[in-house]
Amino acid sequence: MRKLFFTFLIAGLLTNCTSTEESGEKRLEEVKTSGNEIADIIRNPVTANGVEDSINVAKMQFEKDTFFFGTVKEGKVVNHRFTFTNAGEVPLLIHDARSTCGCTIPKWPKNPIAPGEKGTINVKFNTENKGGYQHKPVTILANTYPNSTVVHIVGEVKK
Repeated sequence: MRKLFFTFLIAGLLTNCTSTEESGEKRLEEVKTSGNEIADIIRNPVTANGVEDSINVAKMQFEKDTFFFGTVKEGKVVNHRFTFTNAGEVPLLIHDARSTCGCTIPKWPKNPIAPGEKGTINVKFNTENKGGYQHKPVTILANTYPNSTVVHIVGEVKK
C-alpha cells in the first residue's frame, strides 16, 4: 500500500513540474509593467534592498485630512466626506479602510482612481454612548508609498 501511495505521489509531482515555457507563464523579469494597468496597480516600490522607486506609484492627496465636527449631542451620527486626488503616476486602488472601533464606519471607492482624478472616503461616526472629546482615526490601505494614509474625525460629544 505504501509503495502504491509513493508511486502516485511521484507521478503527480512529475506531471505538475512543467517549465514556464510549456505552461505559458512568465517569469518575474518578463512581466511588463509599463502600460500594463494591472501590473501598475499592484506595483510595490519596496524590496528587500530598500525603496527602489517611490515615484511611479499612486499618491493620495487630501484636501483636508482632519474634520472637526465641533460639539454635538450624544446619539447624533456625524457624516463627513474626505475628498482626495490621485496625485500619482498610476491608478490608485484602495484595498481597505478601517477605524479603531465599530462606531466609525468608512466607505471607499472600489474601482481604481485614475491619475489626476478625485475620489471620496465617506466616514460615518455614531456618537451613541460616546462622551467627551473624541478623536477617531481612519486608516486607508492602498497601492501608495507608504501604503497607509490616516484621516481623522475630531470633536466633542455632550451627554
